[in-house]
Amino acid sequence: MYQNIKNIIEGHKFQNFIMTLIILNGITMGLETSNSFSSKYNSLFEWFNLIVITIFSIEIALRVYIHKKAFFKDSWSLFDFIIVAISLVPSSAGFEIFRILRVLRLFRLITVVPQMRKIMTALLSVIPGIASIAGLLTLFFYIFAIMSTQLFGEKFPEWFGTLGESFYSLFQIMTLESWSMGIVRPIMEVYPLAWTFFVPFIFIATFVIVNLIIAIVVDAMNVMHETEEEKIIEEVHSIEETTKDEIKKLREDIKELKALLSSK
Repeated sequence: MYQNIKNIIEGHKFQNFIMTLIILNGITMGLETSNSFSSKYNSLFEWFNLIVITIFSIEIALRVYIHKKAFFKDSWSLFDFIIVAISLVPSSAGFEIFRILRVLRLFRLITVVPQMRKIMTALLSVIPGIASIAGLLTLFFYIFAIMSTQLFGEKFPEWFGTLGESFYSLFQIMTLESWSMGIVRPIMEVYPLAWTFFVPFIFIATFVIVNLIIAIVVDAMNVMHETEEEKIIEEVHSIEETTKDEIKKLREDIKELKALLSSK
C-alpha cells in the first residue's frame, strides 16, 4: 500500500496531472477577473476552485504520509504546504485577503517543473551577491539624490524638491523611461551642463551596476550546469566501474565452470 502510493505520487503521470491542474486553475483565475465571465460562470469557477484545493490537500497529505518528517525538512515541500494552507483559509469577513492570495498557488508550478525549480534555486543562491550590489546601488543613489536635490531642487521641485522625489526621479532615469525628453532636456534648458551629471549616472547605474546583477545570475546558472555535468560524468564512471566488476566476476565464474567441466 505504502509503495503503491509512493509510486503514484512521485510518478511522472501524477506530476503532469498536477501541473495541468495548476495551469487550468491559472486560466480560470484569469477569467474570473472578467466581469462578463465571472457573472455567467461564477458558480462553475467556485466549484472548480474547490475541486483543485481538495486535490492539492489530498496530495500534500499523501506526501506527508510518505516522507513523514523528511517532508518538513525539504524547503520546496514546505513551500507547497504553505501555499495550500493559505488556500484553505476561509475568505470570510476579516480574511478577504486570503481570497486574493490564493492566486499564489500558481507558484506551485515552480516545484512541479524541474527547470523552473533549477532557475529559482540559482536565483536564491545569488541573493548574497545581489544584496551586496543592491547596497552599492543604494549608496550610489543616495549620493546622487543628495547632489540632484541641491543642484536642481530649487528650479525643478516636482522632480528634485525632496530627497524622496530625487530618489524616484533618478530611478525613472535609471530605467531610461522618458529620461531625456521628459526630465534631462527641460533641466538642460536652465542648466546647460546638467548632462555632465545625468550621463555618468546612467552609465554607472544602468550599464554597470544593473548588468553586474545579470552577470551574477548568469554565472550562477553556469555553475549549476557545470555541477550537473559533473554529477552525470560521475554517474557514468560509477556505472562503468560497476560494469567492469560484473564482467570480471562473470569471467571468473566462466573459468571456474570450465575448470569444473574439464575435471569431469
